[in-house]
Order: sequence, then C-alpha cells, then structure tokens
Amino acid sequence: MRVLLTGATGLIGGAVLAGLHGDGHEAVAVVRGTGATAQLPEAARCVALDIAEATSPGDWLPHLTDIVAVVNCAGVLQDSPRDSTAGVHTDGAAALFAACEQAGVRRVVQISAIGVDRGAATAFARSKLAGDEALTARNLEWVILRPSVVVGRRAYGGSALFRGLAASPLLPRVADTGPLQVVQLDDVVRTVLFFLKPDAPSRIVLDLAGPERLSLDEVLIAYRRWLGLGEARFVTVPGWLVGATCRLGDLIGLLGWRPPLRSTTRLESMRGAVGDPVPWMRLTGIEPQSLRAALAAEPASVQERWFARLYLVKPLALAMLALYWVATGLVALGPGWEDAVGLIQEAGFSAAAALAAAGATADIAIGVGIAVRRTAKPALRAALALSIAYVTLATFLLPGLWTDPLGPLMKVLPILVLTLVALAVLDDR
Repeated sequence: MRVLLTGATGLIGGAVLAGLHGDGHEAVAVVRGTGATAQLPEAARCVALDIAEATSPGDWLPHLTDIVAVVNCAGVLQDSPRDSTAGVHTDGAAALFAACEQAGVRRVVQISAIGVDRGAATAFARSKLAGDEALTARNLEWVILRPSVVVGRRAYGGSALFRGLAASPLLPRVADTGPLQVVQLDDVVRTVLFFLKPDAPSRIVLDLAGPERLSLDEVLIAYRRWLGLGEARFVTVPGWLVGATCRLGDLIGLLGWRPPLRSTTRLESMRGAVGDPVPWMRLTGIEPQSLRAALAAEPASVQERWFARLYLVKPLALAMLALYWVATGLVALGPGWEDAVGLIQEAGFSAAAALAAAGATADIAIGVGIAVRRTAKPALRAALALSIAYVTLATFLLPGLWTDPLGPLMKVLPILVLTLVALAVLDDR
C-alpha cells in the first residue's frame, strides 16, 4: 500500500514512517523543506511542502496519485514566526482532506490530541479540533486518534523535557499540573498500522491514553530511576516563576526556536492529559504499556544519560555563546575602543579604527546569528572560523598575549570547545 504521510520528521511521524516500512508499505513523506530528506531513508519518496501554505486542494492533488491512504501526523505546539497552528492543523489539513475526497483516497488517519473536545483553551487545541471537524465533514473512511502525551525511546518536546528535568539535581514540583496518562509511542504506531488494514473500522474517534494516571512527580521519578540517577529531590516552583519561564519560552519562540516550555505548555499541563483507553483497547486488541513497564523493557544507555544531562545545558550554552559574541562587540565599540584600536596598531595594521569597528560588528553579527534558529548553524561555524583567525593572527603578531596574566588568548580555547559542543547538539530531532 502506498501511504502519504505528513509530519514525517516529527516524533510520531518519524516512528510511523519506520512502522510503515516495517509493515511493507510504501511511504510518500511530506516534509517542510528539502533538507529533511536525508533523515527519511525509509520513504519511497519525499515531497517538500509547507502544510501551512498548502491551503488549496490543488496543492495536494498532484501528490495523491496512486495513494491508497493518508496519515496526517503534522502538528505544531504554538504560533510563532516559524509555525502556524491554524495553518497546519486546520487550513492545510482541511485542504488535504478535500483533496483526498476529490482524488478518491478513502482512508485517512488523523493524529489529533487528547482533550481537544473538552473545552479547548489554547490555539493548539482549538485548531486541532477544527481540523478534526473538517475531516468528519468529508465523505471518507476517517479515523481520528487523540493520543495523550506520547513518550518512547525517541524523544522530542515534552517527552524530551521529562528526561531533562529528571536528570536535574533538583526536580521541579509544580502544584497545579494536571494528571497524565502518558502513552507509548510504539502503541500509537501499532494503532495507526491497525487502522490502515483494508478491513479496519472507520469513522471513529479514539482517545489513546496509558493505563495509569500519574502526577508529574511520578513521571519524573520514573525517568530518574530509569536513568539510574539516584533518589529524587524536589523543590516547589512557584506559579509566577513557571509563568515567567513559559513567557520567556514564548520570546525564544519568536527567534525560531521551539522550546517545550511555552504558554501553551502551561495551559495544557494545567488541564492534564487523561482519557478512557477502554474503547481503544476493545476495538484494536492493543494493551497499552505502562510507563514503568516500557522503561523497564529498555534500560537506559549512557547515551540516554548524556541526552538527559545535556538537554537543559544546551539552551544555556547557546545563550551564553550569543551573549559572549554580542558583548565582545559592544565592549570593543564602547569602553574598550581605545584598547582595541591600540592592539591593532601594535600588530602593525593601518586603518586600525576601521578594522576595530569591522571586527566588533562581525562579533555582534555572529552573536545575533547564534540567537536566531535559522542562522544558528552558520553563525556557530563563523564563530569557529573567526576565533581561529583571531588566535592565529595574535600568535604571530602579538605573541605576548599568550603570557598575559588575564589570558585573553587562553580564554578563547574553551570558547572554541563550547562552540563545537553547541554544533554537536544543535539538532532538535
């Protein structure tokens, strides 16, 4: 069977893609940009298409030739310059469903979210619900799956945040967080494959929820034990601090990053993520795994511990590098101007003032580039190149800087290493 899969680079979509391949299906993977195709070796072919901009059935019809079924795993947490909840969950999805009806593609499996039909309080939930309604209005064999918080060996977003928080020396306790029935990624994939069978039922909506209700404390304790990090020590985090952190996440989102802690996370976590798994279990015969059982089945490796410990360090490293380069440039243009010009003159260059201004401007540009998601990688590479150039030139022209008590050149070396670390962990998924 040839299946069109949207959201193929996401947490759920990537796992579904592997499941389709393992079940012998051909997949046509829809990705936002051509750069993602290298991540999708299982796909029969890839289609570069921004779902938020594909809001007409005509945008989809050319890609539905010979397609037997569609699985829509596309999703974004919150609106930002990079993402549109309405565009992805509602407008683009509705156009896809209309195109399926026109092209005669009968089977559509939609990945929604648990609780969106119970008082949607966020743009994420409202747009997901609107997308579900657009699908149910079509004359199709539709299936809407509404998973709770999805966790598994693959990690992204909230599931990655659980690991990062669990690896912290002090675990946060947030009083008004609702209960969670986390569901395993493997169980979600098995469910999607079940509904792709020719004789599978359709025109149904199912909650995919784990077998137990857990508090956030219990989830973090389970992950900490899995990581082998000893007893958990909790510290109560006041609501105002959680809110401030989420608002900071919103600001970071304006730079193109997708931090898991944003206003949507806060509102959705207060509501919790629970549902009744019994209809799902009865219909499919799938017995959802508990969190503890799933973790026990796959012991944590040293790589898992690295990921968990680096998860919260990564944004700090990027923020410090951005601040370092911006601050270096501003100091050179401000209180350190005379010293900067003097060093360049001492090195034997003419037009010292122009060179000092150019160097400071380059530093600031690199810092701003690191702060913006789209330009972070080239900016980090530029930081490496410029740092090496500074050290090389100074070694030949101002070797005395190596023996300076303040170590201006010595301090560049750890910055180089930190930049290499930032490049190594830059990818989100």
